[in-house]
Amino acid sequence: MNKKLTTLALACLAFLGAKAQNPIIKHIFTADPAPIVYKNKVYLYTGHDTASVTATNYKMPDWHVFSSSDMVNWKDHGVLLSPQTFSWATGDAYAAQCIERNGKFYWFVSTFHKSDADSKGGAAIGVAVSDSPTGPFKDAIGKALIVNEMTTDLKHSWDDIDPTVFVDDDGQAYLFWGNGSCKWVKLKSNMTEMDGAITTFKPKNYIEGPWIYKRKNLYYLVYASAGTKPEMIEYCTATNVAGPWTYRGIIQDNVPNSFTTHPGIIDFKGKSYFFYHNGSLPTGGSYRRSICVDYMYYNADGTIQKIIQTKEGVKPAK
Repeated sequence: MNKKLTTLALACLAFLGAKAQNPIIKHIFTADPAPIVYKNKVYLYTGHDTASVTATNYKMPDWHVFSSSDMVNWKDHGVLLSPQTFSWATGDAYAAQCIERNGKFYWFVSTFHKSDADSKGGAAIGVAVSDSPTGPFKDAIGKALIVNEMTTDLKHSWDDIDPTVFVDDDGQAYLFWGNGSCKWVKLKSNMTEMDGAITTFKPKNYIEGPWIYKRKNLYYLVYASAGTKPEMIEYCTATNVAGPWTYRGIIQDNVPNSFTTHPGIIDFKGKSYFFYHNGSLPTGGSYRRSICVDYMYYNADGTIQKIIQTKEGVKPAK
């Protein structure tokens, strides 16, 4: 009997393992998911972890793009951008987000700035542009859009990271970003110039990784929180993109085997999806992360239900 039970248990585990979708990218380590929907397809822009198993810091040489028509089968379009694309940049390829406007694709990235006449160094945000969601991408303006000297509320040099961008219903574009505090600024319609002064604020427990979007006249600011370590995902809502922002609580608890997590949110084919990363692949960890996706649900009042992290992931979208 014991032998039969053991065989049955192993068969069940094998069945569950075969059905497991998360992490959705398994052949390389990926982090900081940034999905967009374009022409009935999801394009997923990611960081790329290449640190060794024993490393104690990040090694992120470039950004990848993946695409899927069903949220289950993902095509790797390869390395489409790196800090080397930008003559002013140095260091690693941190969190980034791409957005389409008027047939062009603007990829806002965070990396570090070389010390030169334009900057004393520190984290910076650049923007690349392409006529296609899969490139080729080039530096849109030949210089950083945001440099460390533009934000002085915090003294550390890595506060200008993790850009998130969206275009409101009236056509006004906004860029949010920041580690330690959240910053935002209007963008001109060309998506490569600031339109006004930078505003800085601090949502409750905010640390980094903001994701800004709008749903049914309500603005959502979702972010990685510093209430505890490892990070969790919390959020605020507002009826005006400039605030005031109302804190709404935690929507994702700690993820397996990684002290960071990072949100990415889309609606696709009638369902809402929540992307994040963890360290659950074999030999994975905080510097060898992997992107996952699970369903996201809203309550009638627009608040977000707690994200249920699963190994099964999502079913093919129809």
